Order: sequence, then C-alpha cells, then structure tokens
Amino acid sequence: MLAAGVRTIQLRLKSLPARDVLDSARSIADLCRSAGAIFIVNDRLDIAMLAGADGTHLGQDDLPLNSARRLAGPAHRIGISTHNLEQAREAEAQGADYIGFGPIFIGGTKNIQVGKGVAAIREIRAAVAIPIVAIGGITEATAPEVIEAGADAAAIISDVVTAPDISAKCRSILRTLDCKP
Repeated sequence: MLAAGVRTIQLRLKSLPARDVLDSARSIADLCRSAGAIFIVNDRLDIAMLAGADGTHLGQDDLPLNSARRLAGPAHRIGISTHNLEQAREAEAQGADYIGFGPIFIGGTKNIQVGKGVAAIREIRAAVAIPIVAIGGITEATAPEVIEAGADAAAIISDVVTAPDISAKCRSILRTLDCKP
C-alpha cells in the first residue's frame, strides 16, 4: 500500500493480544516513517504511543478524548468515530483532529446492514470544520461520491484487502480520486 502511494495507514487489530498488536504497530510505524506516511492505531492509545504512531483513532466507547489528549499531548493526532450529528459536533468541540463518520454504505468489514448514505455526509460537513473521514462499506466505485459530498477522505478496507493485487488496487483508487502520491 505504501509503495502504491497510500499516505495514511490505520492499524485495526481488535482480536489480537496487546503484545502482538504492539509488535505489528512498531513494524508498521517504521514502514510509515520511511515512506513519509501517517500511521494511526485504532482504539489503543497506549500501543500508539509505545509504537511511535502519529495518532490514535478512538471509538465512542474507548478512552475519552480529553483523557487521551492529556496523555498523548497536542502533537498526537486523535480521531473519533461518530455516527450522528451530535457526536460529530461533540468530537469537534472537545478538540478531535478529525472524525470518522458512518457507516455510509452497507457491507464492508462489519457487514453493515443499513448505511447512512452520502446525504448524511453533507449534513455533517455543514456542521463541523474539522476533517471528515467517511467510513463503512466504501469502495473504489463509491469513494468519489463521498468526497463530492464533503468528506475529506474515505476509509476503504474490504475493497483493498480482498483485491488480488493490493498495490494495483491502491494505485487505481488513488487515480480515481485524482490523488498524487
């Protein structure tokens, strides 16, 4: 993915022991630093800090943003998963660097049954000034739609990891979105 031009990687390993997640995080952090890419660890501020990650992405039931900020400091990027307008506004008011918003479409790694659709991105974009990362069921085909609706970025997982050639898929997505590595 990094060789293909991806510039932000998020490690999301919910079911592994912390020791294994830390080992993976350290390896990925080194790769991202070498490539000049941003590295975010999902849920685990402790692992992000120990691995030297650029940031942490927290869910609604994870460590509160103000506590995470106190531990990590102002330079550490902290994103918050949001699912509605109230959560998005609260995340911005509390100092989140960005929000993940969704799920936008059905499917994806969580087998989403009901998506919010791109109209919800427009509503969130009108309400917050911080960057929005659209999440949930997004593919190469639907990514331009979420960007056009006001998202600053799109998290694309299943479409990438199930591709026969992950590097080629990432290059294709970046071309689709007219991103320059």
